[in-house]
Amino acid sequence: MIALALVPVVATALLSGCSDGGITHQEVIVTGSTTLLPIAEVAGEMYAEGHEGTSILVSGLGSSAGIESVSKGSSDIGTSSRELKEEEFDLGLDDTPVAFDAIAVIVNPDNPVTGLTTEEVRAIFAGEITNWREVGGPDMEIGLVNRDEASGTREAFHKIVMGDSLFDRGAVVLPGTGQVRAVVAQVEGAIGYISLGFVNEEVRAIAIDGIEPSEATVVSGEYPVQRVLHFFTEGEMSDATADYIEYVLSPDVQDAIVRDAGFIPITAKEGLGG
Repeated sequence: MIALALVPVVATALLSGCSDGGITHQEVIVTGSTTLLPIAEVAGEMYAEGHEGTSILVSGLGSSAGIESVSKGSSDIGTSSRELKEEEFDLGLDDTPVAFDAIAVIVNPDNPVTGLTTEEVRAIFAGEITNWREVGGPDMEIGLVNRDEASGTREAFHKIVMGDSLFDRGAVVLPGTGQVRAVVAQVEGAIGYISLGFVNEEVRAIAIDGIEPSEATVVSGEYPVQRVLHFFTEGEMSDATADYIEYVLSPDVQDAIVRDAGFIPITAKEGLGG
C-alpha cells in the first residue's frame, strides 16, 4: 500500500514559517513506513484540527525511504517499522518509539492449518518446505508472498524469523501490506506476513510456537514475532515537529488511534519493565 495524504488544514501557503494575516503557517513532513501510515495520518488530521496554520503531510513509501528522507533533510520525521541497520547507525538519527506491533503470519481462511513453529515458518519462507502436507495440512502447494526490500516489515521478519537463511527468490514480492493481504485472501495455498493491525476477516493469523498474536501475548513477550515502531528525527526539531511527536505519544493518541489501528501503546509494557 503506497499512499500520500495531505492533511487539508491549510489550503494555501504550505511553506514552513509563512505568515498570512497574522497566522504563521507551518508544515511537518512525515515519510516512511506503510505500517505506521494509519497512526501518522489520523494523528496528523486530529493534530491539525487543533492547530490552525499547521499542516501534517504524510506519505507511506517504506521504512528505508523514511530513514533516507529524514537523514537527507527532505522530511522532518522518518517513520520505520524496523530498527536501524548497522550501516545507518552513523546517520545521527534520534529514535522515538511510538508503538509495539506483532507481525502476524497469515493464511487463507480455507487453509485448515492453524499454527506453525518458528522453524517451520523459516523453512517455508526459505523454500525448504513447499507443500502444506509437510506441516500437517492438505496436499497443496504453498504460495509464498513476500514484501519488497524497502519494507521495514520484511527487514524485521527476516531478523526475527529467518536468521541466516535467505528468502526463497521464487516468492511473489509485493510493495505493500494491502497487496499481501489481498493475494493471501484470494489464493487458498498462500502464506504471507503483515502487521497485526492489518489482519481482517479476509485472512487468518496463525499461532506461532502455539502462541496467538495479540496485545496480551506481545506485552507478555510470549508471541515471538514482535517489534517496536519508530519515529526517527535528525538534529534539532522545529517546534511543530516536536509538538506533533508529543501529541502522538499522548494518551489521546496512544489509547485511541494506536489501539484502533490494531497496534499496542508504547506505554503498555511499562508495568513489566519493557
